[in-house]
Amino acid sequence: MNQSFVPTPNPNLYTEEEIAKLVHTFYAKARKDPSLGPIFEAHVIDWDAHFVQMINFWSAQLRGTSRFRGAPMPKHIVLPELTAALFERWLFLFRQTTEELGNTTLQKHADAVAAFIATRLWQGYQMNNYPHKKPETLHIV
Repeated sequence: MNQSFVPTPNPNLYTEEEIAKLVHTFYAKARKDPSLGPIFEAHVIDWDAHFVQMINFWSAQLRGTSRFRGAPMPKHIVLPELTAALFERWLFLFRQTTEELGNTTLQKHADAVAAFIATRLWQGYQMNNYPHKKPETLHIV
């Protein structure tokens, strides 16, 4: 998959309800995941606020709304001991979730955005935390 291509947001293709379902379904999986769950549970203090923030984020990415206020990179680069495998696991669970939702347009768009975001966050994480090491790339299927 081409991680550099991110489809243009389109408010006519997805509903806010679909975005909310995507976010809630994904985080239900991620919180139960043996590798991702402990990270989320250690760093997300207010899940209700996190859900609002993530719904706003994904609504901006997929529908073009402008409610999201935040800077994901600084929050991720300070997390201890992230690895390519963790980003790949995040992508796997995310793609599993989008597939289960049954809207193939949403699935393709959200998966492309997620791959782009994961790649950028992993690159930024490595540049910040391991500036003298050769960067690892994510294995995105």
